[in-house]
Amino acid sequence: MFQIIKIPAFYDNFIYLCQYDQNNAIVIDPGDSEPVFKELEKRDLTLNAVLATHHHNDHIGGINELKKRTGCRIIGSDRKRIHPIDEIVEDKQILTFGDIKIRVIATPGHTNTSICYYIPKNQELESGILFTGDTLFIGGCGRLFECDAQTMWNSLQKLAALPDDTKVYCGHDYTLENYKFALQQEPNNPLIRQHITEIKTGKQSVPSTIENEKATNIFIKAKTSETFAELRRRKDNF
Repeated sequence: MFQIIKIPAFYDNFIYLCQYDQNNAIVIDPGDSEPVFKELEKRDLTLNAVLATHHHNDHIGGINELKKRTGCRIIGSDRKRIHPIDEIVEDKQILTFGDIKIRVIATPGHTNTSICYYIPKNQELESGILFTGDTLFIGGCGRLFECDAQTMWNSLQKLAALPDDTKVYCGHDYTLENYKFALQQEPNNPLIRQHITEIKTGKQSVPSTIENEKATNIFIKAKTSETFAELRRRKDNF
């Protein structure tokens, strides 16, 4: 059994609590601990690990309390800036939780130590699952705080190479704004227009798929890092 519980936090963050092996769980990017504790209690789950995609506080603000009260492991790539980390992970490393294998993908760009977590399709999962933090958003991507455009473009191309049916779970819901910007760049893209209409009528934007991002996400679609850099500059001023 593998189930993803999407937990809204703050104004537009998402925390992802993943249930596996009946009563065990991991959590990705818990910026706040209290909504995680509520779900753990509600579902009678044991939290075994926290997976952090990067060091920004809206993604790790709850980890100290979660570790204190559950004894869970803290996993991430940057011990200098995520001090409670128990296990430092690197690109292509495999994490195992029960029957679930999670591959670490280094995706510098938003920060220089940003990572994503990828669960390939298996007998239990009909499609792969990708937790992208602030690297890839639905219809967009993260701001370049610590790296240049070439670095982020390379990371996005790495994600775009995953199977088309991979489900994308991102760290924030900026989707409507992203699509409105994308429509200015591609006014004749009917799929972007369709998504805007659907979101305005209440459809949830998360998860997306890699296939959908390759059709509607102008940052992934950028053919060169120079094109990407110009799009990112325009979006920063949108």
